[in-house]
Amino acid sequence: MTEKQFNRWFNAFILIGMAVVTVLVTAIKFRSAENGQWLLLISAFGSLTGVLCTVLSANGRILTFLFGLIDVSIYGAMCLAGARYGNAALHLLYFLPMQFVGFFQWKKRGAKAHTEVKARRLSGKQWLLYGSIFLAGLIVAYFVLEAMDKTEAASVVKWLVLMDAISMMCNLVGQYLLSTAYMEQWFFWIGVNITSIIMWVLTLRQDPSSAYAIIYVVKYSFYLLNSFNGLRIWYNLSRDFRY
Repeated sequence: MTEKQFNRWFNAFILIGMAVVTVLVTAIKFRSAENGQWLLLISAFGSLTGVLCTVLSANGRILTFLFGLIDVSIYGAMCLAGARYGNAALHLLYFLPMQFVGFFQWKKRGAKAHTEVKARRLSGKQWLLYGSIFLAGLIVAYFVLEAMDKTEAASVVKWLVLMDAISMMCNLVGQYLLSTAYMEQWFFWIGVNITSIIMWVLTLRQDPSSAYAIIYVVKYSFYLLNSFNGLRIWYNLSRDFRY
């Protein structure tokens, strides 16, 4: 099997699998949910546009930003409903405008509807810079979100808040690297997906009536698979890059 054939089958698996699971979970939860059915339906739609966005992103296609615009708008609103204020602010105040930035940046690097973007890689100094920004931002984000959080009992570490802070910083750095077409973005997306799965599982455990949370557990599980494939594809796309 050639790489192109593998990508075609893998993309189909992600898209079809996400669609089937989302429809089934939505149908089951819609019947049992006592309230919030409309949130469940909106979350399902946003998840489907989101997975299409990430598949296009993994394959270096500029249309990722069209579907990303829809996804981040819906997800930001759902984070507000779930009291995940860090991710809500992140999506509505940062991700939303960055969809436009990424679109124009990718166009400059040769991306079109059927043409892959010319990917690049971080230098050692850039790795040190973004790594330092990530760690410093994580510390600040945790204490800010911890001060705002009213959903967890006092403890040495509030794990739900910590997952929110890690996800927030991985998203910030990952989105910038995505918009500027760096291969290393995928390390941060893998971090986003793992922490987001944990975050929404904890949300569901704290409040079983949050039916829409299960949609995001499914969504980020598929995203995690796609992010590993994206890392593989972008490694090849950036192979000829020269500093």
